[in-house]
Amino acid sequence: QIQLVESGGGLVQAGGSQRLSCAASGRTFSRYSMGWFRQVPGKEREFVAAISWAGSGKAYTDSVKGRFTISRDNAKNTVSLQMNDLKPEDTAVYYCAADSDYATIVSGKYAYWGQGTQVTVSS
Repeated sequence: QIQLVESGGGLVQAGGSQRLSCAASGRTFSRYSMGWFRQVPGKEREFVAAISWAGSGKAYTDSVKGRFTISRDNAKNTVSLQMNDLKPEDTAVYYCAADSDYATIVSGKYAYWGQGTQVTVSS
């Protein structure tokens, strides 16, 4: 299996930027499609972005298109989420996720996930 550890969360003002990182260990990272999900209390975890194992496929939920960018470095076993023009509604716990199938993770499902990192956007 694969272990995932997120970092980079914190407090940021609306309109600001933040970069989340996810470090992976365990089985071969490059075999997995990766994604970011987020959750607020009382709501279901929602899909944010995904990237295929080679980085050629990327997908985003509509609310973050044009503001968030997902990327990966297979040599360093990391996946990142660059978040620009942050809005208060982006406030959530952000989770890094992994699955062997890109279509599966885009559909909102995944086999592995990390502990999450809190992102708080103040207005």
